[in-house]
Amino acid sequence: MENHTWSSVIGSSSAPYITALAHACGTDTAWSSVGSPSLPNYLGATSGSTQGVTDDADPGAHSFAVDNLFREVSAAGGTEKSFVESMPGDCVLVSQGSYAAKHNPAVYYDGPGDRAACSTDDVPFSAFSAVLASGQLPTYTSITPNICDDMHDCSVAVGDQWLATWVPRILATASYRSGTTALFIVWDEPTPLANVVIAPSLRPGTVSNAAVDQYSLLRTTEQMLGLPLLGAAGSAQSLRPVFGI
Repeated sequence: MENHTWSSVIGSSSAPYITALAHACGTDTAWSSVGSPSLPNYLGATSGSTQGVTDDADPGAHSFAVDNLFREVSAAGGTEKSFVESMPGDCVLVSQGSYAAKHNPAVYYDGPGDRAACSTDDVPFSAFSAVLASGQLPTYTSITPNICDDMHDCSVAVGDQWLATWVPRILATASYRSGTTALFIVWDEPTPLANVVIAPSLRPGTVSNAAVDQYSLLRTTEQMLGLPLLGAAGSAQSLRPVFGI
């Protein structure tokens, strides 16, 4: 999700679903961005570094051969998939319409095997319904709403309704109900950014003020999947003890 602080979403009358979810599950009031504008945060959450980026340019201006979460998952024998709303095809490198490449980190990596993986694993959001119907999520799933549904160009209320439509369907999957899946709903900026953490083992109603950030999200994901820690994830605060995951 995009461009809202914690207090502009959690507790807002425009976000009744998100607020109820945060109160029932977990949230952190001191979650920081790791850069600005959007793109550095997506790179940080998937590679452990902003890669020195300070803008939102498309992959034509920024591409990185560095190790990344998508590659790590595949190398460990898992499956990874990115579902990107309003993207007009697979692994589209140029922003168009309500699709913003800057919110789709997989398209920025071009190291060994990255582009080939992107061409099959970075797909339009329309493919997500079939995954939900199967009940089996990939090992690692990234979901990116378009720039209206993510609250970037449209209201908090629009984003709240989008999440109210899709989150219950995710939580109804066999993958989540098995007790081995966590769902992180995270905004990219500004600090302190809005967030909701959902997991079967989470202490219900947890409201933390621990200093965490997008590197914490990466560290937690890698810990849960048994992967090496990339870059700044190695020294970041894990979300697991904070929320009891």
